[in-house]
Amino acid sequence: MREEMARREEAELQRSHQKPRSPEGWGLLLALWYLAFYKPIITESHLRRKNIKFIFIRFSAWQYAGCDKLWAGLVTTLCDSIRHHFGALPLSVYHVMGTQPRYASGFSQKEWVLKTDTCLKLWGLLFVLAAGLSILLVALLVPGIKDNHALKVVGSAVTSLSGSGLALGAFSVLKNLLVSEKQKIERLTNSERFASQLGFMSKVRREVEVLVDFLTFMEIFERRRFRVVLEITSLDICYPEKVAGVLNAMNTLLSEANTPFIFILAVDPSVIVPCLEQTGCMKGLADNGYLYLNRTVTLPFSIPEMGARSRLRFLEAAVQTREDLMYRIITGNVERRRAKCCAVPAPPGWREADAEAVHCIHQAFRCLHDGADPLARYLPASGAHVRRIVNTIPITLRLLLHRAGVPGVPSPRAAAAWVVLADQWPCRLSWVLQCLEDAWQSRPAPGFDSRSLWSIFQENVGELSGLRQALHNALSLDGDPELFQAFLARDFPFTARDARAFLGVTVNLDHSIRHKMGLLRGLNRLQKAAAAPVSRSVQCPH
Repeated sequence: MREEMARREEAELQRSHQKPRSPEGWGLLLALWYLAFYKPIITESHLRRKNIKFIFIRFSAWQYAGCDKLWAGLVTTLCDSIRHHFGALPLSVYHVMGTQPRYASGFSQKEWVLKTDTCLKLWGLLFVLAAGLSILLVALLVPGIKDNHALKVVGSAVTSLSGSGLALGAFSVLKNLLVSEKQKIERLTNSERFASQLGFMSKVRREVEVLVDFLTFMEIFERRRFRVVLEITSLDICYPEKVAGVLNAMNTLLSEANTPFIFILAVDPSVIVPCLEQTGCMKGLADNGYLYLNRTVTLPFSIPEMGARSRLRFLEAAVQTREDLMYRIITGNVERRRAKCCAVPAPPGWREADAEAVHCIHQAFRCLHDGADPLARYLPASGAHVRRIVNTIPITLRLLLHRAGVPGVPSPRAAAAWVVLADQWPCRLSWVLQCLEDAWQSRPAPGFDSRSLWSIFQENVGELSGLRQALHNALSLDGDPELFQAFLARDFPFTARDARAFLGVTVNLDHSIRHKMGLLRGLNRLQKAAAAPVSRSVQCPH
């Protein structure tokens, strides 16, 4: 994401010839000036900006597991991180003097409009303050008027009133500078009347809305877009009701149309789904945690099983955490800095590889858009599922091209069809893959890889029917069974060899379903073996 950020920054600079601003040094004074006296306007040119700056925030749910409301810890972490990134002073001034950004009327490209009312109020206060000071000085210093008590009272009153208005604004800024948004929310959660505060959620929502408006202001000031990336980890070791609270907070923050938040949810679905099903948030979803996750997550990425090379890298990373081997990390940092100073050129051919990936992605999308192609008939009617498929196809194709050295790389159309298959029938596809895995482990006969997936499914569908009660929630994720038959038997007759090629890059399939099937299948076979009669050989006496 950082590499993409740098690439977009360079491309936007070449397009618009406008350097981004930074709220540091003199830029901080300029930002405060705009905060106080100008209204931000969202123009068409700003919406066309492609340069993005990511603000990364890590939220470990385990650190806040002792809180009564875990989602409040998520919101406070968000507020505190944004305050730390931009500084306390700009955010405090925005709380007092900032205005909500509005969209430009027509095709106006003017991004800043003077706050006429603020300027008039400020000049009026300064004029009244100057007049009051003048009257007070005249009443105190000019001979012959010193004894005029009424003039002294008028000068003192005018000076006090105008000065108190300025002091009140400075006090509000100082108060927001000392009391952060995180402290405000923590004060609300620590209140004894927390459970009975009907307006508590509205107050928290208002704090988040101020943060979103402040981010929009800083976007226009810095001439770039902002995206706040929250990485949520350790959620699968918290209590079920707290898991549901964090997911509800995510949905609340993402409910706005132009929200600048991106959530990276790193969890184990086999742990999260039972937690969700134990809470009351599943009402209306047939108590199915998989359906809740599918409606929450817009880009699923299930990490495949670790290969031999990844195991070695993981082992090396674990070894580097040892204190007696920390010198290897220091040596690696020195070599990386030296390579950066020497300006090591990019490896040859990377532009050609990227162009090939883009061409394959466009070719796959053309198959989805082509009404004459059978693949277009299997697209789901749900908008969320369509977004999942569109988000997953580029990742799958790039992973396939990354493994270009492996023989038999599938075509972009076949990759797109496999993504649709994994999205529409995850349970049935997981069952086929589990049967294939068991067959590969038992060394099948030659020619097994040329068998179609549909024939393998037909051969083992009776066993799947016997496990339908244990796999009820997973089976409810699948689409029309007749369409599944038409997909594999007629339009896309994938073979075991194709499944072997796609298995390592299938990121939109929840592998925990397949692991559960393997466990149930093993237990079922053990029960059958225990129930079978034991035959004993009897030796003939003759």
